[in-house]
Amino acid sequence: MQHDWLEKDFYKILGVKNDVNDKELSKAYRKLARKYHPDANPNDVSAEERFKEVSEAYDVLSDDGRRREYDQLRKYGASGGNPFGGRGGGPAPGAGGFNFNPGDLSDLLGDLLGNSRRTGPGTGPKRGDDLEAKLKLNFDDALNGITTTVHLTSDAACSTCSGTGSAPGTTPDICPQCSGRGVLDDNQGLFSLSQPCPRCSGRGRVVTNPCSNCQSSGVERKPRQVKVRIPSGVKDGQRIKLKGRGAPGRNGGPAGDLFVIVNVGAHTLFGRTGNNLTIDIPITFSEATLGANVKVPTFDGPNVTLKVPSGTPSGKTFRVKGKGVATSTKTGDLLVTVVVDVPSELTDEQRTALEALAAIETSPREQAAGAS
Repeated sequence: MQHDWLEKDFYKILGVKNDVNDKELSKAYRKLARKYHPDANPNDVSAEERFKEVSEAYDVLSDDGRRREYDQLRKYGASGGNPFGGRGGGPAPGAGGFNFNPGDLSDLLGDLLGNSRRTGPGTGPKRGDDLEAKLKLNFDDALNGITTTVHLTSDAACSTCSGTGSAPGTTPDICPQCSGRGVLDDNQGLFSLSQPCPRCSGRGRVVTNPCSNCQSSGVERKPRQVKVRIPSGVKDGQRIKLKGRGAPGRNGGPAGDLFVIVNVGAHTLFGRTGNNLTIDIPITFSEATLGANVKVPTFDGPNVTLKVPSGTPSGKTFRVKGKGVATSTKTGDLLVTVVVDVPSELTDEQRTALEALAAIETSPREQAAGAS
């Protein structure tokens, strides 16, 4: 991911300045998200890609820790990925020179600048993992929106020590080797290199009385419940992000995010295409031929009357405006497809009437043959 950060200007993507505050950042994101959301741009690949770029930019810049990391990486990697300001990949290899890969830039900067914030396991604050949970919804709840609870089993802060790793009534001690800094400096002349403290693994604290429940890790595996607000109009397969509700961070790092994947059940009457609802309505041969006013049910309101013109073929679809799925940005339509119902059994009266009609009507095949 950090490789991509060197190539992307998230501030430019969101159209904001580098010193933008949280409120302005959120406002800019909402505006662009509404503009490029797939629901507002069906079958528009370029809009979908733009929406992904905007979402990625906001995910990084809205997280204080990731934003600092991004700013630092961009600052020292702006010159072709070289913190020394030259072009290309740094000093030429050879006497006194070296090569480095831009992918190693964040580790290199951590050494050169004395940055003790590492992302490797056990070497300082580490962001928790992102988690996924699946949620089954019925059709009505998906369209109306609902506040519900998802159940998952994951790492969580230890219930015995509240995440400190120390036995109840005790606290971790300041590491005597690094004096709580988490790093040890190694003067190499021109540069002062910093390495994670081997005694505390970069934490700055050592646990002398380990918690019996988590063995000083500060986390435990357990089931938990997370409340989630499902917005109206959610689609089957849609991912809903709950920031900071994922796995807990390590060594004081922030928690990850929880992504709730929604599975929407079918409805007995209605189908769905994007923000439009669909329904099939049976009509008789006489209604299709002569025309009729047909009552059509709607999802959350009274029936509407659909005027079926004379000569309507089976399979014809009519649009009822504003009777589809309502989301925060728009409301879809109701697509009504009329299907001519062919009875499997006839009364004597019906058969007599149809035989009389058959005797005087002209077959479409005969009309086609006469035209040729």
